[in-house]
Amino acid sequence: MTNNKTPVAVVAADVPPRTKPSNYPEPFANRMTRRKKRKLGDYFGLENFGVNLTTIAPGGESALMHTHSKQDELVYVLKGEAVLATPSGETRLSPGMCAGFPAGGEAHHILNCSDCDLVILEIGDRSKGDEGTYPQDDLRAVMGKDGKWHFTRKDGTPY
Repeated sequence: MTNNKTPVAVVAADVPPRTKPSNYPEPFANRMTRRKKRKLGDYFGLENFGVNLTTIAPGGESALMHTHSKQDELVYVLKGEAVLATPSGETRLSPGMCAGFPAGGEAHHILNCSDCDLVILEIGDRSKGDEGTYPQDDLRAVMGKDGKWHFTRKDGTPY
Protein backbone atom coordinates (compact mmCIF):
# COMPACT_ATOMS: atom_id res chain seq x y z
CA MET A 1 0.00 0.00 0.00
CA THR A 2 1.05 3.52 -0.61
CA ASN A 3 2.41 5.61 2.23
CA ASN A 4 4.22 8.89 2.66
CA LYS A 5 7.43 7.21 1.48
CA THR A 6 5.99 5.61 -1.69
CA PRO A 7 7.56 7.34 -4.70
CA VAL A 8 5.36 8.63 -7.49
CA ALA A 9 7.27 6.56 -10.06
CA VAL A 10 9.35 3.39 -9.92
CA VAL A 11 10.91 0.80 -12.19
CA ALA A 12 8.09 -1.77 -12.26
CA ALA A 13 10.49 -4.72 -11.98
CA ASP A 14 11.81 -3.23 -8.71
CA VAL A 15 8.42 -3.57 -6.99
CA PRO A 16 8.73 -6.63 -4.72
CA PRO A 17 6.86 -9.69 -5.97
CA ARG A 18 3.86 -11.02 -4.10
CA THR A 19 5.12 -13.34 -1.37
CA LYS A 20 2.33 -15.90 -1.80
CA PRO A 21 2.29 -17.28 -5.36
CA SER A 22 -1.49 -17.78 -5.41
CA ASN A 23 -4.70 -17.17 -3.48
CA TYR A 24 -6.18 -20.37 -4.91
CA PRO A 25 -6.70 -23.25 -2.49
CA GLU A 26 -4.85 -26.51 -3.06
CA PRO A 27 -4.67 -28.43 -5.28
CA PHE A 28 -4.91 -25.38 -7.58
CA ALA A 29 -2.33 -23.12 -5.92
CA ASN A 30 0.44 -25.58 -6.78
CA ARG A 31 -0.20 -24.93 -10.48
CA MET A 32 0.79 -21.27 -10.03
CA THR A 33 4.37 -21.82 -8.83
CA ARG A 34 5.81 -20.73 -12.20
CA ARG A 35 4.37 -17.23 -12.07
CA LYS A 36 5.60 -14.17 -10.19
CA LYS A 37 3.26 -11.21 -9.73
CA ARG A 38 4.34 -7.70 -8.89
CA LYS A 39 1.16 -5.95 -7.73
CA LEU A 40 1.80 -2.48 -9.14
CA GLY A 41 -1.70 -1.19 -8.44
CA ASP A 42 -1.50 -2.21 -4.78
CA TYR A 43 1.99 -0.72 -4.50
CA PHE A 44 0.57 2.71 -5.37
CA GLY A 45 -2.62 2.22 -3.34
CA LEU A 46 -4.94 2.07 -6.35
CA GLU A 47 -8.46 1.03 -5.33
CA ASN A 48 -10.52 1.13 -8.54
CA PHE A 49 -8.39 -1.17 -10.66
CA GLY A 50 -5.49 -3.56 -10.30
CA VAL A 51 -2.31 -3.81 -12.35
CA ASN A 52 0.13 -6.70 -12.15
CA LEU A 53 3.50 -7.10 -13.81
CA THR A 54 3.52 -10.89 -14.13
CA THR A 55 6.42 -13.08 -15.16
CA ILE A 56 5.53 -16.63 -16.17
CA ALA A 57 8.32 -19.19 -16.43
CA PRO A 58 8.27 -21.83 -19.18
CA GLY A 59 5.41 -24.28 -18.65
CA GLY A 60 3.52 -21.86 -16.39
CA GLU A 61 0.13 -20.21 -16.64
CA SER A 62 -1.29 -16.84 -15.64
CA ALA A 63 -4.28 -18.28 -13.80
CA LEU A 64 -6.74 -21.13 -14.01
CA MET A 65 -9.06 -20.77 -17.00
CA HIS A 66 -11.70 -18.36 -15.70
CA THR A 67 -14.20 -15.64 -16.38
CA HIS A 68 -15.50 -12.85 -14.15
CA SER A 69 -19.13 -11.87 -13.64
CA LYS A 70 -18.42 -8.13 -13.27
CA GLN A 71 -14.71 -7.51 -13.82
CA ASP A 72 -13.22 -6.50 -17.14
CA GLU A 73 -9.63 -7.57 -17.79
CA LEU A 74 -6.87 -6.68 -20.23
CA VAL A 75 -3.53 -8.42 -20.79
CA TYR A 76 -0.60 -6.80 -22.64
CA VAL A 77 2.44 -8.86 -23.66
CA LEU A 78 5.73 -7.12 -22.90
CA LYS A 79 8.25 -9.92 -23.49
CA GLY A 80 8.14 -13.50 -24.74
CA GLU A 81 5.56 -15.59 -26.53
CA ALA A 82 2.18 -16.40 -24.99
CA VAL A 83 -0.72 -18.66 -25.80
CA LEU A 84 -4.15 -17.28 -24.99
CA ALA A 85 -6.30 -20.35 -24.32
CA THR A 86 -10.11 -20.21 -24.38
CA PRO A 87 -12.79 -22.86 -24.86
CA SER A 88 -12.93 -21.70 -28.50
CA GLY A 89 -9.25 -22.36 -29.15
CA GLU A 90 -5.78 -20.93 -28.81
CA THR A 91 -4.30 -17.66 -30.05
CA ARG A 92 -0.57 -16.89 -30.10
CA LEU A 93 0.39 -13.54 -28.61
CA SER A 94 3.74 -11.81 -29.07
CA PRO A 95 5.24 -8.61 -27.61
CA GLY A 96 3.08 -5.59 -28.28
CA MET A 97 -0.12 -7.64 -28.58
CA CYS A 98 -2.97 -7.40 -26.10
CA ALA A 99 -6.21 -9.21 -25.34
CA GLY A 100 -9.32 -7.97 -23.58
CA PHE A 101 -11.92 -9.89 -21.63
CA PRO A 102 -15.24 -8.20 -20.85
CA ALA A 103 -17.16 -9.27 -17.77
CA GLY A 104 -19.26 -12.35 -18.44
CA GLY A 105 -17.24 -13.12 -21.58
CA GLU A 106 -15.41 -16.22 -22.65
CA ALA A 107 -13.23 -18.02 -20.11
CA HIS A 108 -9.50 -17.58 -20.66
CA HIS A 109 -5.98 -17.90 -19.34
CA ILE A 110 -2.46 -17.26 -20.63
CA LEU A 111 0.04 -20.11 -21.05
CA ASN A 112 3.79 -19.99 -21.52
CA CYS A 113 4.56 -22.86 -23.90
CA SER A 114 7.98 -21.47 -24.82
CA ASP A 115 11.41 -22.06 -23.31
CA CYS A 116 11.83 -18.39 -22.21
CA ASP A 117 10.16 -16.25 -19.57
CA LEU A 118 6.93 -14.49 -20.54
CA VAL A 119 6.25 -11.02 -19.10
CA ILE A 120 2.74 -9.58 -19.22
CA LEU A 121 0.88 -6.64 -17.79
CA GLU A 122 -2.50 -7.64 -16.32
CA ILE A 123 -5.12 -4.94 -15.75
CA GLY A 124 -8.55 -5.46 -14.20
CA ASP A 125 -11.15 -3.44 -12.39
CA ARG A 126 -12.15 -4.19 -8.82
CA SER A 127 -15.92 -4.47 -9.20
CA LYS A 128 -17.74 -5.18 -5.97
CA GLY A 129 -19.72 -8.43 -5.93
CA ASP A 130 -17.58 -10.01 -8.64
CA GLU A 131 -17.57 -13.80 -8.98
CA GLY A 132 -15.09 -16.04 -10.74
CA THR A 133 -16.14 -19.09 -12.73
CA TYR A 134 -13.65 -21.86 -13.59
CA PRO A 135 -15.05 -24.15 -16.31
CA GLN A 136 -12.20 -26.67 -16.16
CA ASP A 137 -11.91 -26.94 -12.37
CA ASP A 138 -14.17 -27.61 -9.36
CA LEU A 139 -13.77 -24.06 -8.11
CA ARG A 140 -15.87 -20.96 -7.56
CA ALA A 141 -14.69 -17.57 -6.30
CA VAL A 142 -16.64 -14.74 -4.73
CA MET A 143 -15.16 -11.33 -3.93
CA GLY A 144 -15.84 -10.77 -0.24
CA LYS A 145 -16.71 -7.48 1.43
CA ASP A 146 -13.14 -7.59 2.74
CA GLY A 147 -11.86 -7.22 -0.86
CA LYS A 148 -10.43 -10.75 -0.89
CA TRP A 149 -11.38 -13.78 -2.94
CA HIS A 150 -13.24 -16.53 -1.11
CA PHE A 151 -13.12 -19.97 -2.77
CA THR A 152 -15.50 -22.92 -2.64
CA ARG A 153 -16.21 -25.97 -4.73
CA LYS A 154 -18.90 -25.47 -7.39
CA ASP A 155 -21.47 -27.06 -5.05
CA GLY A 156 -20.64 -24.42 -2.40
CA THR A 157 -18.64 -26.59 0.01
CA PRO A 158 -15.49 -24.89 1.27
CA TYR A 159 -11.93 -26.05 0.64
